[in-house]
Amino acid sequence: MDGKRVRETSVVMAQMMNPQDANPAGHVHGGVIMKLIDTAAGSVAVRHGRCNAVTASIDRLDFHNPVFIGDFVTVRAGLNYVGRSSMEIGIRVESENLITGERRHTVSAYMTFVALDKKGRPVTLPPLILETDEEIRRNREAAARRKARQTEKQREKDCQLDKNNCEL
Repeated sequence: MDGKRVRETSVVMAQMMNPQDANPAGHVHGGVIMKLIDTAAGSVAVRHGRCNAVTASIDRLDFHNPVFIGDFVTVRAGLNYVGRSSMEIGIRVESENLITGERRHTVSAYMTFVALDKKGRPVTLPPLILETDEEIRRNREAAARRKARQTEKQREKDCQLDKNNCEL
């Protein structure tokens, strides 16, 4: 199975925020931004695996600045890590006031997707080809997050087996 480069599967989406996206104060709902993030990340996952992929988890989702009606929102998503059937995708959202030109880093997120066959079973993914120092750094950090998630998952499993000796 041939590997794929990060640049081959990365996605950039952009959309103007309209009144239906916001509350009465003009702030765009977080859920609207979250849907854009999930769509972009899902597209990256499908591009990499060339199969269906589903959201398995959101490791981090940090809102840094608000988005307003009329802002032009750009979502950038790219692979950080690929395992056997799962992959971590990093997402960065920026908003731009088209009148003033002011740009704000709006949201950062890490999401894990799992590639599935037509019967809903996990499939083996092509490896990720890392080409730049930045991609290598992101991959190393994603591997550390993956290890932390696995440790937490094991701790939860152990806790279920021994409820008397458990602290979450």
